[in-house]
Parts: sequence; structure tokens; C-alpha cells
Amino acid sequence: MFSSNVMAACVMMMMMMTMMTKAAGQSKHSARTHRKSSDGAAVETVPLQLDPRALVPPRHTRPMQNTSVSPWTYNVSHDSALFPPVLSEARCLLRGCLDSEGREDLSLESRPIMHQVLLLRRVKSQGAGSGAGLSYHYRLESRLLAVGCTCIRPMVQRQD
Repeated sequence: MFSSNVMAACVMMMMMMTMMTKAAGQSKHSARTHRKSSDGAAVETVPLQLDPRALVPPRHTRPMQNTSVSPWTYNVSHDSALFPPVLSEARCLLRGCLDSEGREDLSLESRPIMHQVLLLRRVKSQGAGSGAGLSYHYRLESRLLAVGCTCIRPMVQRQD
């Protein structure tokens, strides 16, 4: 689950970078549209073409979540308005970390590893009339997701 979501995010970032590079080289008469949103922010719409040949085949890697000294599990969420529509987020299973005998050591802490991912959200376009059919565009979003857990020393703050 995790590797496919990270791979999809990487492919999406590469496609967005390619799209921006191509859009920068286009003339003023491209398919871009400019408008202002309800809060006054400038919004630029550019065409997005997804090429399935650009997808990288998945590599099989050994799952780390069950062999880590800070084990975790995944919570999977589904949102059909997002691309990718399935997101997996790690949840640490222990407060402490496992020692060499497999017992929980509370002198260390399990903490999530956060990673920023880019997502595309499908949004109904404004001005799509009832007779013209539904029109949608995709808005780029950023989200922080826990991708795993790691073991850290507790932070101790001295109070004088």
C-alpha cells in the first residue's frame, strides 16, 4: 500500500513539473484560463494530460512495518474526489520501542515520520450550466501524511 501511494505521488509530481514546463513554453493562446476565486486569489487553470506509459511498475520490497523496533500499521482512507483515491497513513503501535528481546522499552519513544504529499482534488467547475453537462477541474493540494514510525529519545526540557 505505502509504496504504491508514494509512487503515485512521485509520478504526479513529475507530471505536474512536466506540465508546468510545457505550459511555460506555450504561447499566450494556450488552453489556460485565468480568473479570481471567491476569496480574491488568482486561479490559473491549465490542461492536464495523464500518460499511463509514464507510470513506473511497482517494485516488491520487504515490508518494514512489522520488523521495525517502532512497529506501525496503516489506516487506509478512500476519497473518489482525490487522485490517488486511496491513501494509507501509518499509525504507531507502541508508545515506546522494542528492545533486542522484543519487549517495549519506554525510555525511547515511537513517533510518526511525516511526509508532504501532493494530491489532485476533483472540483466542480463554476459556470457549468445545467444544459452543458457537468464540468470538473483538478486542484493541487498538499497534505502531511505519516508514512512510518521511528524510534527517538524523549525530549526532556529542564525547568529552572
